[in-house]
Amino acid sequence: MKRNFFSFFALAALLSLAACSEDEPGTPDNGGNDPGSNENLYPATAIVWGKDSTVVLDDHFVVPLNTSLYVEEGVTVVASNTAVKPEIVVLGNMYCMGTAENPITFTVEDGSKSDRFSRNWGGIICGYDCQELYLNYVTIEYGGAQTTENSQSYINGLFKSETGEGVPAVHFCNPNGRMIITNCTLMNNAEDQIYITGGESIVANNRFISSGFDGGDAINYKSDCIVDVAYNLVYDTNTNALKLSNDGLVATQTHVVAYNNTIVNSGWRRPSIKGGSIWLEEGVYAEIYNNLVYDCRWGLKHDNEVPEDSRSVITPNFYFASTDAGVAQMQADEAEGILVGDNDKRSASAGDNDPLFANFTQQSNININVGSNGDGAPMTWNNSWDFHLQAGSPALTGGKTDFTRNFGTAGITMTGLAGIVENNTFTSPAPAEYFGAFGQE
Repeated sequence: MKRNFFSFFALAALLSLAACSEDEPGTPDNGGNDPGSNENLYPATAIVWGKDSTVVLDDHFVVPLNTSLYVEEGVTVVASNTAVKPEIVVLGNMYCMGTAENPITFTVEDGSKSDRFSRNWGGIICGYDCQELYLNYVTIEYGGAQTTENSQSYINGLFKSETGEGVPAVHFCNPNGRMIITNCTLMNNAEDQIYITGGESIVANNRFISSGFDGGDAINYKSDCIVDVAYNLVYDTNTNALKLSNDGLVATQTHVVAYNNTIVNSGWRRPSIKGGSIWLEEGVYAEIYNNLVYDCRWGLKHDNEVPEDSRSVITPNFYFASTDAGVAQMQADEAEGILVGDNDKRSASAGDNDPLFANFTQQSNININVGSNGDGAPMTWNNSWDFHLQAGSPALTGGKTDFTRNFGTAGITMTGLAGIVENNTFTSPAPAEYFGAFGQE
């Protein structure tokens, strides 16, 4: 089997987060992904990181143009050089084929985990000619390094043109490319979790937890993107769970269908006009359905100066606030740019219309306007929490199911997975009539 490592050895007692593995009604077809460890499956020029191996990066790693990196299930990738802060720059293609039982993890050394925003590695940064990025059952954590003149993303002219910029955990930028991110956990990344500036994509059944040190969104889309975003859980993001824009238009107006996502405790750490739950701007064509927004700084907002496309749809969605401030900051307000829909469900007073999560109790001192990590900031993530809905929840009904997804029928085909997985065409999951990512437990 062909390998191309900077260093490779067994590393014991790695602590990592397990990727989300709930079997939800909205789970997309994952192609029967069971690649095994047969090198004959892969192209002759492929780089393969084999099943259950540990890859230690003490320098930047570049996937060359016209080359594909295949990461098999159970691989752990450890960024080990806190001075270099390694990046994985994908000029070719990348396929991470984790499973629910044996996910893939991109992380840092244990000594760098005491600070959730340690920024000791950069993330996965794709080049303009990267045709395909596939991430299934992958954990990506502790990324967001700030670039230097030696950073491969800077050298290759990717993401930002200046040094000192924090890079996202995942960046994809080819308007003619294809990206699938499913069943993944992105956590404790100091900048945007994903920042996408081109291509067709499905982002579904993921967890985005603790995003951004002093800025940053969980899911950030710019121009030239056609995308379905569904059944994701977003907890504790610095600014927005969804920031949707058509900024930087080259050829294709961005069209996002975002539905059945659960957004909890977001926007509190950045006291600015944008920080909240969902943000629309710059002529993006957005369809926003069946999302559950819980104790976020603002309801859905848009840029008054450069708003979304007039065809955009923003209802029905479910908005809950446990505080008076939360109730006030999700009401329609032209000056603030807060939008509401006729078919939305929302709290009329603090605590009203509680969606009744199966196992999550909001802290008594939550302060959606705290603007720092002081008293009232959200609790640290607890893996035992369960955001399914209890019987009798007002969020179990009222969702819309008769809209058209971008990839509900034709799907997205990953040509680099042909012959490697049973089915290499992926469709976005069907919508549910409940609000949020999880139905009744």
